[in-house]
Amino acid sequence: MKIAFLSSFVAASALILGACGSENVTTESDVTVPADAPMATDGPAANGMNATGTVMVGGAEMLPTRNIVENASESPIHSTLVAAVKAAGLVDTLAGTGPFTVFAPVNTAFEKLPAGTVDTLLKPENKAKLSGILTYHVVSGRMTAADLAKAITDGNGTATLTTVQGEKLTAKMDGTNVVLTGEGGSTAIVTQADVPQSNGVIHVIDGVLMPKA
Repeated sequence: MKIAFLSSFVAASALILGACGSENVTTESDVTVPADAPMATDGPAANGMNATGTVMVGGAEMLPTRNIVENASESPIHSTLVAAVKAAGLVDTLAGTGPFTVFAPVNTAFEKLPAGTVDTLLKPENKAKLSGILTYHVVSGRMTAADLAKAITDGNGTATLTTVQGEKLTAKMDGTNVVLTGEGGSTAIVTQADVPQSNGVIHVIDGVLMPKA
């Protein structure tokens, strides 16, 4: 799956170095992506496409005509995330117009958390805390692999993203991987980039990012 992001990132970097002066991402610190930012398109192998050209995640088709919640609900490797979104009352938000960029942790990412963490967060009394963690994985606007690549380049190796939750994430390259770091010190690798949605884009990640405690 890491190859998926590398292909997207290499293609994006080539465009940037070839004088692709995009205005979609504009800072060394905060990244702002216009609502009408275009989607990056890559070769079939880059996004795990099937024979019909549809992006696959966890063996499931991700239709670009469906919204973030609809597609995530079809992904067998995002069932924990979907359950959390429902418990936090964020379904309507993430199914809304957006656009949003979602860094979506897979089920195994939640399994890496201390025992009992997920069950505790899913309790009604922890709804606000759960909502804060989930919205920490969401950036307003549609930020493709090309946008992220440009942000990292423009930031001299570091892009700082302001999340819907309000705190920031940083993105850096570590060899061929893009690594996201939360203000709480947690990290995650983008394992599949540019999964198109009708209301944004999903990037699959292998860890749960935590805001400051």
